[in-house]
Amino acid sequence: MNSRRALFGMASALAVVMASPALAQPAADVLIRGGTIYDGSANMTPYVGDVAISGDRITYVGPGGSVTARRIIEAAGKIVAPGFIDPHTHAQHFLDSADPKLRQTPAWLAQGATTVFIGLDGRGDPNVAATFDKLRQQRVGVNVAAYVGFGTIRESVIGAVARAPTAAELEREKALVVQGMCEGALGLSSGLFYVPQSYSKTDEVIALAREAGKLGGIYDTHTRDYSDFTVGAIKSFQEALTIGKEAGIPVNLTHIKIIGPKVWGKSVEVIKMVEAAQAAGQKVTASQYPYTGNGTSITAMFVSNWAMDGGREALLKRLDNPETFARIKAEMAQNIERTGGPSKFLFRGRGAPHSGKFLDVVAKEWGVTPVEASLRILKSGGNQSMIGFVMGEADIANYMKQPWTLTDSDGGDGHPREYGTFPMKYRKYVVEEKVITLPFFIRNSTGATADAFGIVERGYLKPGYFADVVVFDPATFQPRNDFNNYDVLAEGVTDLFVNGTAAIDAGKMTVALSGVPLPHVPPAGRCPTG
Repeated sequence: MNSRRALFGMASALAVVMASPALAQPAADVLIRGGTIYDGSANMTPYVGDVAISGDRITYVGPGGSVTARRIIEAAGKIVAPGFIDPHTHAQHFLDSADPKLRQTPAWLAQGATTVFIGLDGRGDPNVAATFDKLRQQRVGVNVAAYVGFGTIRESVIGAVARAPTAAELEREKALVVQGMCEGALGLSSGLFYVPQSYSKTDEVIALAREAGKLGGIYDTHTRDYSDFTVGAIKSFQEALTIGKEAGIPVNLTHIKIIGPKVWGKSVEVIKMVEAAQAAGQKVTASQYPYTGNGTSITAMFVSNWAMDGGREALLKRLDNPETFARIKAEMAQNIERTGGPSKFLFRGRGAPHSGKFLDVVAKEWGVTPVEASLRILKSGGNQSMIGFVMGEADIANYMKQPWTLTDSDGGDGHPREYGTFPMKYRKYVVEEKVITLPFFIRNSTGATADAFGIVERGYLKPGYFADVVVFDPATFQPRNDFNNYDVLAEGVTDLFVNGTAAIDAGKMTVALSGVPLPHVPPAGRCPTG
């Protein structure tokens, strides 16, 4: 009898505890209710449900009705997905700004992007710890991962000269890679198309990439040639795969492309090469922006590498020498024609000379040839930035359809991709042309990107993961900019959270500055101590 009374008393007490509002499951900070959830996973099946956020973490993802929250966002008819991850940006002009509204990086947030990578094309500072410290102190609006750059290293050790490093110089280069990796770099980036990186041989790059590989890094490369300027696109992609294989490091073929009508169509051959490497056990991915126009400059696109050996002053001396001037001029003419002609190159940059005009128009206004116009601009002190409409839609679509091709913007000042990449890819290639599906677009902008680059606890809508979450209206998500008005914010993102804090709230940009650095952690015991 006493035992029965005791059991009854325990049951009554338990019932009181379960029913007590004070002791119930605490309410979430935010509940995104009734949206269509795309969780970032492979083979995801969208469904209508809820996402709950507490602090900087996701606490619930699933069917609606079981979670209470202090704030509720009604998301019926909208898409709820992980914040997009952009693995190739030139966002420093936002991140380094003294203006907190710019450090919020509105260009990326309005697209639904919550994480950006910097230090690409070989331009990453080996002082990664200092880079991250500055981001923490000033505070920024997006999460940031960083690379150590081959070009920055090579120029600091050797200079802008066309020669191989000495044995001692190579050791200094390798040490800088180790420094950057041990301070949190994601890997080694290169831009072998650009001077002075173009002066390197493959074995030098392998030696440095091997150091990054030992520390768990990625080799991210702007290859040596996307056209037929020097060794050609096919040999350049093969070089990248060889570097990855010999260095024992995963490879990302950054902003993958084919440049110039003469070589359009070679994406088919590149895809076969990548698939063969993957079948042989290599880890290979690519990333891509959805535009036919690239971002370049007069020297990068038109001037041959040999002419820039020693830097700008050496180039100007060669332009004053009749013999070398004649060679430079002839090769510039060839380079302009091989990429489609002067009508394909639009000068860019708000407030920059000739901005918004094509090269052929400027040349006609001056009564000179396109080469002479380019040289006049170059000699006057400007390496004018340009957009070259040099890529074919068929190659863009071929690459985009591959499961290993991720979304990147290559976003930098003066090109609409900085403000429009993710909505452009959605609007043009998902909705209008149906090159890819919506789940494919989200997967290759979120979870697949996180997996490829080792970005932990991000890229997915999962309990316990960081609350980087985008809510967008599929009917209105689109870019609002173009090549002449490039810095116009995209529309359609109604709510966006970065580490659980609203960066866009009911369609309005905040100044939350809730982004954090994302340092890569090398395997234990691999970095020097002391």
